[in-house]
Amino acid sequence: MSYRFGTAIRELRIHLCQTSKHSEGVRNFIQKYYVNLKKENPGFPILIRECSGVQPRIWARYGKGCEKCHSLKDMNAEQILSLVRGLAR
Repeated sequence: MSYRFGTAIRELRIHLCQTSKHSEGVRNFIQKYYVNLKKENPGFPILIRECSGVQPRIWARYGKGCEKCHSLKDMNAEQILSLVRGLAR
């Protein structure tokens, strides 16, 4: 799997809980895909924040301060990867 982000997106932020069932897919996504995404996009900031009890979400930041936020609640790793690809276009 390889995927390079376009120039429109500036940053990805992922929030998840270390133990909750709702964040299980996010934890799986990080284990399966994070290393390859960073290898393909070495200078691109992908920020991962863990906090107990937080709802899993992803934020994509674009130019001029524009941001998009999506819930990752109960999503699996492949669904999250598809969402990341859509946000990075």
